[in-house]
Amino acid sequence: MATDIKTMNGVSREAILGAQPSKEEILKRVADEGVQFVNLQFTDVMGMVKSVTIPASILDHIIDGGQWIDGSSIAGFTRIAESDMYLMPDLSTFAVIPWERGEFTTARIICWVYSPNGDPFPGDPRGVLLRQLERLAQLGYTYKTGPELEFFLFTQENGEIAPLPHDRGGYFDLSTDLAGTVRKDMVKALTEMGIDVEASHHEVASGQHEIDFEYGDAVPTCDRAVTFKYVLKAIAQKHGLHATFMPKPMEGINGSGMHCHQSFAFLDGGKNAFVDEDDAYGLSKTAKHFIAGQLAHARGMCGVIAPLVNSYRRLVPGFEAPVYVAWARTNRSALIRVPAIRGGNTAATRIELRCPDPSCNPYLGFAAMLAAGIDGIENELPLPEPVEENLYHFTDEDLKRRNVPVLPATLGEAVDEMEKDPIIRQALGDHVFDRLVEAQRAEWGEFRRHVSQWERDRYLEVY
Repeated sequence: MATDIKTMNGVSREAILGAQPSKEEILKRVADEGVQFVNLQFTDVMGMVKSVTIPASILDHIIDGGQWIDGSSIAGFTRIAESDMYLMPDLSTFAVIPWERGEFTTARIICWVYSPNGDPFPGDPRGVLLRQLERLAQLGYTYKTGPELEFFLFTQENGEIAPLPHDRGGYFDLSTDLAGTVRKDMVKALTEMGIDVEASHHEVASGQHEIDFEYGDAVPTCDRAVTFKYVLKAIAQKHGLHATFMPKPMEGINGSGMHCHQSFAFLDGGKNAFVDEDDAYGLSKTAKHFIAGQLAHARGMCGVIAPLVNSYRRLVPGFEAPVYVAWARTNRSALIRVPAIRGGNTAATRIELRCPDPSCNPYLGFAAMLAAGIDGIENELPLPEPVEENLYHFTDEDLKRRNVPVLPATLGEAVDEMEKDPIIRQALGDHVFDRLVEAQRAEWGEFRRHVSQWERDRYLEVY
């Protein structure tokens, strides 16, 4: 059996993923922490965390030989006739779960998924991202990412989620923010899981919050994003609340986004490859072609980075969610912006894609974003002129005159666009792409058959 992910064309695994602790180091931590059980985790195509729990006493053997699983019932994995696969632990992801310390102290390790013949399983979202990172490494870069996941806290009554935000606070509010203590508890749990938190605050909408964590290499960052979601749900539940990453849980107020900060570093030396201090925007040619690629594939990417019917309730004008395919520096109505850097620290130069939402599978989302950017670099796509005006005030004629496309308005339209974009199919691979499309077509078909209360209220008595 394979014991790690092999990279290609002479680029080492460590150059892309960083060094991994030894088996002996992990087994010592297991003993020192009194760990009794280990959750071997991975995600399905839709980004849901899956887990199999093993006694810590057999972790030694699992590290060497893997853990066999049946993938036939896991969304987007395999058919019954080809269900066997196995998990190989990525030891760099070992962490003790804070709320499971005690008599049954439990740790988690995120795993790579393999086919029985020892090849990486093409349906493993983590492996999908790795394949794009290998492509990028051949160009001499690594991919740095930082997603900002917004979320809502809702009250619960008798164990049921009540349709009421936990507070009436607004952006950065303190006096009306009832979740300050809850967020501190969340930050504490994230820190104990090895995630360095940079800030936490109340967001714009009632009951809406944001906790920002460290910027870093793409695979560990996605691991943090996946961990972030289930940690926050667990801590919220401890406080009698429900944390949701649903893109638009409430009508008439802002939805939750996952703004994605991105940059490249040179493999040789680690300097920021997006920087050109002589450029008016401080951007290198590489950065400009990268932006051009993401703009060119923005409509095709939407099915990956905004994957739900509900995602398109958020992507409407008027609630700070970008729907116009343009870029700028300070304009938050643009799809991509170049955030200001502090204190002349050009090493922090990055771009921010603002349309993804936190319901997406982060591994697949960043794989699609990276593939789009690489296409822009390899084909030297020209960058359109920035649009610094407020795009929400543009008329249809203004958008046409300035050649500013609009994102898809529904999941059905987004899947149509995704199917027309060969770069996105190539990024995900046929296995994941076909199963994602199949799941989304089914969801869209079910939604189209649904008759809502809004329709009854509007039409029942009139027609």
